[in-house]
Amino acid sequence: MPCVNRNILLQRTRYPPRTNMADDTQGVSMDRILQEISAVGRKLEGMDNAMVALTAETRSMRLEIAGFQSQISGLDHRVTTVETQVASWTDRDQELLHLRSKLTDLEDRSRRNNIRLLGFPERIEGADILSYLRDTFPKLTDTTFHPPLEFQRVHRLSSKRQDGKGRPRPIIACMLCHGQTRQLLQAARMQGPLQLGTLEIRLSADFSKETAERTRAFLSLRPRLRHLDVKFSLFERARIWITKNGESQIFYDPEDLRTFLEGLHDQTQSMETTVQTPQDIGPTLRSRPPRHRT
Repeated sequence: MPCVNRNILLQRTRYPPRTNMADDTQGVSMDRILQEISAVGRKLEGMDNAMVALTAETRSMRLEIAGFQSQISGLDHRVTTVETQVASWTDRDQELLHLRSKLTDLEDRSRRNNIRLLGFPERIEGADILSYLRDTFPKLTDTTFHPPLEFQRVHRLSSKRQDGKGRPRPIIACMLCHGQTRQLLQAARMQGPLQLGTLEIRLSADFSKETAERTRAFLSLRPRLRHLDVKFSLFERARIWITKNGESQIFYDPEDLRTFLEGLHDQTQSMETTVQTPQDIGPTLRSRPPRHRT
């Protein structure tokens, strides 16, 4: 047996030889770190793919938004164009109303020599209606006209004859001179109801359809004018002059007059106050007699 140093044996007994544990632990840790790194890399790669898809989607959304903006700008331009056209149409409507009013006035002026005759039976005039009216008017109005009445033309309205059924057709007589038109209408007004035998004959000035409708609308407001104690005068060509509390106004449109009367009616109602006389409410209560202490 070879000789072994005792100190060396004791040292080996006390301090056994160390294994390479640190190397093993370090190797395991590195493998785990590499696995984690690879997992993180895979996640980052997935995130990169998601970012690429999100970028593409964002780009497509930007393109769609740009298309929407162009469409909105086009719609805004169209709306602006439509508003401009509507504003021009409003101006045109006002212009058309003004032109219509002027045409109505011109038509009324062109009819200023016409007289509308109502009540003459059919075929009563015979073959010569001019001679018949020239002889009949002085008798109806009990007036002698100097110079004699001169007619430019006379005709009946409508092509439908009333053969004893319904009212006869009106006659339109166009005078040669406007002065004779005024004279004949004034004579008929002074005479009152005109009688041709048992028939009632009416004479009136001839106006356009629009003026006649406005005149009828003004006439329908007469009861309200009287109820509100408003003085009024209706002139030719559908104009009405009213006076209330010393203030006068003229109206050309029945709707304006109707609005004015509604405001006047509300003002009158607000000014009216109801006065109530005080009344005793229930019997008078007697006071309780004082108590006497015993």
